[in-house]
Amino acid sequence: MNEALFEVVRRQKAGEPVGITSVCSAHPLVLRAAVAQAAADGTSALIEATSNQVDQFGGYTGLRPADFRDLVFDLADEEGLPRERVLLGGDHLGPNSWRELPADAAMSRAEDLVAAYVDAGYGKIHLDCSMACADDPPALSDEIVAARAVRLARVAERIAAGREAGSAPVYVVGTEVPVPGGAHHTIESLSATSAEAARATLTAHEKEFAAAGLQAAWDRVIALVVQPGVEFDSTTVVDYRREGAAELRTVLDDTSHTVFEAHSTDYQTAEHLTELVADHWAILKVGPGLTFALREALFALAAIENEIVESSRRSNLPDVVDQTMLADPRWWSGYYSGGADAERLARRYSYSDRLRYYWPDDRIVAAVDVLFANLQSVEVPLPLLSAHLPLQYARVRAGALDVAPAALVVDYVRDTLRGYARACTPTV
Repeated sequence: MNEALFEVVRRQKAGEPVGITSVCSAHPLVLRAAVAQAAADGTSALIEATSNQVDQFGGYTGLRPADFRDLVFDLADEEGLPRERVLLGGDHLGPNSWRELPADAAMSRAEDLVAAYVDAGYGKIHLDCSMACADDPPALSDEIVAARAVRLARVAERIAAGREAGSAPVYVVGTEVPVPGGAHHTIESLSATSAEAARATLTAHEKEFAAAGLQAAWDRVIALVVQPGVEFDSTTVVDYRREGAAELRTVLDDTSHTVFEAHSTDYQTAEHLTELVADHWAILKVGPGLTFALREALFALAAIENEIVESSRRSNLPDVVDQTMLADPRWWSGYYSGGADAERLARRYSYSDRLRYYWPDDRIVAAVDVLFANLQSVEVPLPLLSAHLPLQYARVRAGALDVAPAALVVDYVRDTLRGYARACTPTV
């Protein structure tokens, strides 16, 4: 299952500017777009669930690791992507969801979390124990973070040993990005991780793996998460600047099996994504940028609906979304500020896309179902489609795309993934 990841690492180490997109989303339409894109490109789909989306209790999606796996595999079957070309990962697996507990209790739950992921067949595991728990100092040393990561790796290795041959997971270590969910503050400036800090993180983890007798597992640590100097907040994107990471990108030159993993690459231009891959960030994570595109496509369809469906039958999707977010502000209230008008705009249009936490809500699911049913029951005038979804209109006119609403949304999300595909696989 992980052969595609090993191949990316081998080719990177041989000097080729190749990479792989890591899709971090739980929305079925986004996941469908990811497997459809991989099927079209002849590549593998790397799809990762984040610890706050999917855990042993269901996370905010209500899905456990095995449920998420089955969802992805079913979509892959429908899109004609062989299951052996679906790579499943767990992102930020550690005590993050239980930081209010003492460290030992939080780590116990994190062990169960990792066990559930590995037992469900996830082959790529990000060991992230960087967050402080209730009885910890505010900042943890590299040694403590690494020791806790190894505690989780022991569990992963034990569970994997009881599974079929060849199922040993690969690991990602390190983190120098916001906690799962994104930044809570406005970003005014951002520096790449220092080369010294990256080396210290790598060294601490290598020592702890060796001390635990996990050398074979260390040989499967394929990536180090560092901050290349990319991020976004509600209204701003910090673009990659190669000169700012000049020293950092040499840190892994002497390693045989480790590349960089970049988080928060959402909204980077295709040119910057290409530069990141060339500079050894071979795994590019994207999540909010895809649900941002999903929202754009759905709201565009809602605008079309407003033009051709009588008012009493409309889904009123944008209003339903906003009413739902206002009724339950826990996922956005700490991220948006500036008064009622600014918060309203942010809820609908922010780069940080806190709306992504609300798509599973029954009221919103029902509104999307009404929207799709309405647009399937009428013939959408092509000039109207052109006004709201011009790229999809062009593909419909060319006979390359069905005018069905779900197909339009999936294709719109794929436009974001097409940029990643070109950056990661120059021949695509």
